[in-house]
Amino acid sequence: MPTKARGPNQRVSQAMGRIISHIILLGGAITMVVPFVWMLSSSLKTNLEVFRIPPTFIPDVAQWQNYIEIFKVVPYGRWFLNSLFITVVQTVLYMFIASLAGFTFARLRFPGRDVIFTLYLATLMVPGEVTLIPKFILMRKLELIDTLTAVILPGIFNAYGVFLLRQFFMTLPESLEEAAILDGASYFRIYWNIILPLAGPALATLAIFSFRGAWNDFTWPLIVINSEHLKPLSVGLASFHGLYETNWPYLMAASTVALIPIIIVFVAAQKYFVRGIALTGLKEG
Repeated sequence: MPTKARGPNQRVSQAMGRIISHIILLGGAITMVVPFVWMLSSSLKTNLEVFRIPPTFIPDVAQWQNYIEIFKVVPYGRWFLNSLFITVVQTVLYMFIASLAGFTFARLRFPGRDVIFTLYLATLMVPGEVTLIPKFILMRKLELIDTLTAVILPGIFNAYGVFLLRQFFMTLPESLEEAAILDGASYFRIYWNIILPLAGPALATLAIFSFRGAWNDFTWPLIVINSEHLKPLSVGLASFHGLYETNWPYLMAASTVALIPIIIVFVAAQKYFVRGIALTGLKEG
């Protein structure tokens, strides 16, 4: 039967639906962007301008020297490098361990595999605050307190990454590794040469989540780091808060610079990010 032509009322209704959807999305986008615009604006103001009533987004005279002063009043460069080192090392180790475990749970068959995986996933239900004291005691026993190693180690073991990659690996055809096994390849070679090259979208997705989490982590570094020169950026930013006063332009300038690495990582991996989210979890265990 020929398809009925859409009437004028239906077309108007669909057009109105699209307009309403765009208005809602635009409102959400503005809500998300305005705080960042205000942060950038405040970083170019004086302390008095920040509290001006009514507030203004455009400063009278842009105070670009605020971005230079943050490197002079505190060891901002050192904190930035500490955060970069912690984040890169933790992300690389986390992805390696999570991909190995994900491959094991997805492809290897051994007694109790599903039970172990379920128990491992159950750790996601435990609040991070509950494990702070046990982790601190463990780091103290290992004599790692006040070292960057103490910040990195707990972050490389997390069930979320294992689950994410395990679900992705299960979407790959088993014929790939079966052919490799017939050719005499070991499981590690299959993992390294066949599975990982195909897991680009999932790895990029996990890298973004891991990088963001490690870069923004505040509580754990605050607990285990005491030395000023070992502080990561997230902890160092608190130095701009005084007992009686906060230098908001310096704090906003420092926060703006701190956003740059996350923006770079997301822009570099964004073409894989959406695809990784879409493909991960399509197949149940």
